[in-house]
Amino acid sequence: MWKGRFNQDMNEAVGRFTQSLDLDWRTVQEDIRGSAAHVRMLAETGLLSSDEALVIERELARIAREAASGEFQPRADLEDVHMNVESLLTERAGEAGAKLHTGRSRNDQSGTTVRLALRREILAIWGGVRALLETLLEKALEHADTIVPGYTHLQQAQPVSMGHFWMAHFQAFLRDARKLLSAYEASDECPLGCGALAGSTLPLDRESTGRDLGFSRISENSMDAVASRDHIIAFHYFAALFGVHASRLSEDLIIYFTSEFGWVKLPDSFCTGSSMMPQKKNPDVLELLRGKCGQLTGGLVDALMMMKGTPLTFNRDFQEDKRSLWRSCDAVKGMLEVMPPLLSEVEIDSGAARRGFADGFIFATDVAEHLVERGVPFRRSHEIVGNAVRWCLENGRALTSLTAEEWRRRAPEAGCELPSLLTPERSAARRDTYGGASPRQVRLAAKRGREKLGLLASEFDDYSANYPELLA
Repeated sequence: MWKGRFNQDMNEAVGRFTQSLDLDWRTVQEDIRGSAAHVRMLAETGLLSSDEALVIERELARIAREAASGEFQPRADLEDVHMNVESLLTERAGEAGAKLHTGRSRNDQSGTTVRLALRREILAIWGGVRALLETLLEKALEHADTIVPGYTHLQQAQPVSMGHFWMAHFQAFLRDARKLLSAYEASDECPLGCGALAGSTLPLDRESTGRDLGFSRISENSMDAVASRDHIIAFHYFAALFGVHASRLSEDLIIYFTSEFGWVKLPDSFCTGSSMMPQKKNPDVLELLRGKCGQLTGGLVDALMMMKGTPLTFNRDFQEDKRSLWRSCDAVKGMLEVMPPLLSEVEIDSGAARRGFADGFIFATDVAEHLVERGVPFRRSHEIVGNAVRWCLENGRALTSLTAEEWRRRAPEAGCELPSLLTPERSAARRDTYGGASPRQVRLAAKRGREKLGLLASEFDDYSANYPELLA
């Protein structure tokens, strides 16, 4: 395509090194759709005749069908998806096809193609995120009245509703969903018509192509539009944090599934065995979900480092932006295929969870706050209960075995009802502050969560309705 300037053919090794078909052929349908919008605009502005535009559009639709069926196989010597499509079009449409690239550079063409493809990927990923969030809401309501130990430093801390545990992860993934929406909004900007970096001397109608392709706006600055990859980084930011949150949830379940904890039960269909040890039931799916986090975080770092220090505007470094982008898209979609069905089958052994309350130390804060309610300063009540815990450890007693009289000898302010407060159910139920761990608060949180999810779904539905139909 640049034979007019060069007097040597490209070195074969350079051709292999610089080709990008392995990165951009998956966007062939979006590339063709962007070209169709460009052709319509050229006809509207008189830069193409209506007959020329008709021929080009007809052949583009044919090429789209052949690409979808596999009949159209790209040629590596044509370097990328854009030149493969244009070459075949010119071969078939002749002089009219040679006019396709009027007023356009591969810089703004590629930017438009990637934004179209990324928007489609995000809409697909949203379906999985929504299913995950709905599953977590269902699990929260299912286990609202199931009381399990809560942990800090992986040491028993306070009793919580298992529904509260599920809602904690719901909140994290809901934040991820909002980041996914932000990534869509960052991608929802059409750079077509910006050319190589400075726009065009031709009378292009950028608003027309933007509307045709379902973008909500067109880019404001041609240099920034060509040079920016913020929309890709915004997606990587979502993916990296999603990976972190998926890893943390997986780690929680892996730990609670161990024999030492034993109160999470995983479905056989999402576990594997051992080739040597017949008794083993391994949480391989959760481990792989945890393992994907590094890949997704690496994608974010990859994109940030690719952008660092690149001068305005386009640099060939940017070709590599798609390598980690598509890998992260595929990884997230794969994770979301297994997470909702796996979580929906997780069971909680409340009896095993209750065994974790045997020494009663998990109720220490309940005792301290009971004394506060009876007028004891918190620091003094903290010391009283700490001394009681130490005494129990030294004498082999459970904290829950202390009688009301024994408590009154330590703290005269203790009420006779104190021992009856020290049960998992009463302890969790009394944590009834907004956002707290009581079953009542869990149900209220789930209701609020469903409302927030509905509002988010409405925004995604609007974007989905505006996404343009592809030609095949």
